Amino acid sequence: MTTKTCAKSCNSTLENDGFVVDVAVSGEEALEKITPQHKLVLLDVMMDGISGFEVAKRLRAAGNKVPIIFLTAKDTETDLLRGFAVGGDDYITKPFSLQEVMARVKAVLARTNAVRKGEEIEEGDLRVDIVRRLVYLRGELISLSRTEFDILKLLIQNPSHIYPREEILEQVWKGETVVLPRTVDVHISRLRSRLKDYGIHIVNRQSFGYCWQ
Repeated sequence: MTTKTCAKSCNSTLENDGFVVDVAVSGEEALEKITPQHKLVLLDVMMDGISGFEVAKRLRAAGNKVPIIFLTAKDTETDLLRGFAVGGDDYITKPFSLQEVMARVKAVLARTNAVRKGEEIEEGDLRVDIVRRLVYLRGELISLSRTEFDILKLLIQNPSHIYPREEILEQVWKGETVVLPRTVDVHISRLRSRLKDYGIHIVNRQSFGYCWQ
């Protein structure tokens, strides 16, 4: 998710690097569009309507933990501290290069993914306890088989990474004999059903494999 500071050049650079970009031109539109499923927000401090600081404040108050990078001409220490105080993860001041923006984006995403690979992963109302091998949806414990949990863990720890069926077999079944690629489809179908409305995040990329989107 980007706001208007990046404009076309920044969006094109992100898309050319494989990112899917949503754009908002005002603070109000950003609040309407940003969801917990977004991986990162590039947020202009000086936006039409409410400020970027206010957008970040409201997102955090609503429990949205999406990483936020502020883009701004405000470069005083007070502004920088305010940005972090309202929940920002990084703060880039003008003038900046597209290369700097890309480097900061990848650095914040790397830190976020490192946290995701720890003891717990949260995706909105879905919480996966990696250590205790438990899954909760809106606070309710979801019953998964060992295989279903291992598939979910593999996909959700590496969002947007596409796993071919053969790789899922190798990592989840770990060399068990007489396991066909079709077995992966059956288990993923059951997993989607158990995850209810969150099952739609397990995406089948035709001819390539599965990923958590």
